[in-house]
Amino acid sequence: MSTGPLPLVLEGVSKTFGEGSAAVHAVRDVHLEVAHGEIVAIVGPSGCGKTTLLSLAGCLLRPTAGRVLILGEDVTAMGQGALARVRRERIGFVFQAFNLLAPLTVRENVEVALNLAGVGGREAHQRAGQLLEVLGLGHRINQRPPNLSGGEQQRLAVARALANRPDIILADEPTANLDSKAGHRVMEVMRTAVEAGEAKGLVIVTHDVRILDLAHRVMTMEDGKLAPPGA
Repeated sequence: MSTGPLPLVLEGVSKTFGEGSAAVHAVRDVHLEVAHGEIVAIVGPSGCGKTTLLSLAGCLLRPTAGRVLILGEDVTAMGQGALARVRRERIGFVFQAFNLLAPLTVRENVEVALNLAGVGGREAHQRAGQLLEVLGLGHRINQRPPNLSGGEQQRLAVARALANRPDIILADEPTANLDSKAGHRVMEVMRTAVEAGEAKGLVIVTHDVRILDLAHRVMTMEDGKLAPPGA
């Protein structure tokens, strides 16, 4: 097991939207450490702050208080350019809303993530094709996202997140639009990436009880606070 800096650490992270009487405390003093090779699942009711927490961990939002460290590097005070680099090179984010590029083909949606991380040409082409084949989209590579089903778009979003072999994978409801077979395939692909060392850790936000057994640790979030089940 690696003894280097942890893939992801949240130290007393809080996020408040608005001010005064209109303030919404979405995340409250969260502490979380993700070990090398660890899969952490976060569960909880809708509106409890799970997606906001994932966005903080993924450098999409800045915390109101606390620190976010990725492989020991404090990203909290980074400028926008440095944060963009971290998102491109170190984080694989599976968005609940997919955020696919409609004008591009399925393959191009995966290749663009590789291009942004500095991988191009034949290597990007082959890596994209390999991932899409594993995720059951090999026959759809020349289609565009609007022509895919919701489940196919979900799998494409996963392929894009894994494309550049990120240090940490953050997945927001990655199996929400999938049947049991497809959901299992997606989870196996992400788990294999972690076990093979292509990614150093995985954090999943989910309502899907079918996938909780694949996690090494399950945390519960409620009213913006994170705790182990039963705490």
